[in-house]
Amino acid sequence: MSALAVGFVLFPNLTQLDLTGPLQVLHRLPGATVHIAAKTLEPVPSDCGLSLVPTTTFATSPDLDLICVPGGAGVSGAVADAETVAFVRRQAGRATYVTSVCTGAFVLGAAGLLQGRRATTHWAYTHLLPMVGATYQKARVVRDGNVFTGGGVTAGIDFALAVAAEVAGSEAAQRIQLSIEYDPAPPFNSGSPDQAPASVRAGLAPAYEQRVAAFRGELERAIRG
Repeated sequence: MSALAVGFVLFPNLTQLDLTGPLQVLHRLPGATVHIAAKTLEPVPSDCGLSLVPTTTFATSPDLDLICVPGGAGVSGAVADAETVAFVRRQAGRATYVTSVCTGAFVLGAAGLLQGRRATTHWAYTHLLPMVGATYQKARVVRDGNVFTGGGVTAGIDFALAVAAEVAGSEAAQRIQLSIEYDPAPPFNSGSPDQAPASVRAGLAPAYEQRVAAFRGELERAIRG
């Protein structure tokens, strides 16, 4: 297949697996060239102590065929950052595929790219999607036209395989899945609110209530501009 420019957006305090999970899948696409874009070429801290090194800046990035926006606590800053939102909007206008993982969906939303579209995000934030014009669809991966959104964190691998199948066909995507030995067998059946025991959900509830309430306020301010 022809060359494919795949770009990931970096911003401080992102969740690194939102980026590195899809990165491991999508860089294996035939003809793919990966660009990791940030405001500067300085290392960007993630939310777990690991810093990520950009390969290009927003100003010097080539046109992207596929843009992917990760999520994480830093999304609250990203949606309020005019330079980040403008880069996403500009590249999405040229890209064949516009994508996000986890709360990265809200960066797409802040750029006006989810108006009237179905989308998903991390389970704790799904009820906020209408604030950016989207309709929540309960799924690990949602496609609406050329926009693909993935659920929280580990859903980024499922999401990337779905995108890979769209770009290069299901057999190519399955070869990638086998190459990374993606054959999940978690020790607990607690990876979604529908399946997790009530005690586990209750243990997380206070922390997420605070985070979501804070993020809602930050998103409202970003939308108002």
